[in-house]
Amino acid sequence: MSDSSKLKWEGRWDQLKGKAKQTWGDLTDDDVDVAEGEYDEMVGRIKERTGESREEIERRLDAQ
Repeated sequence: MSDSSKLKWEGRWDQLKGKAKQTWGDLTDDDVDVAEGEYDEMVGRIKERTGESREEIERRLDAQ
């Protein structure tokens, strides 16, 4: 992921949380809270829950 995409999401954390929870219904509030403000942590949590590749997760997050 490019640094600009990562910075885009870090600047809009609430939107990232909402999009992640909407896209991956398996995510719990705890998953989102633990990752608070950390894009890489959020992607790691999604990967752990879903088994999707990092690239697929980032692609889905960036699709807006």
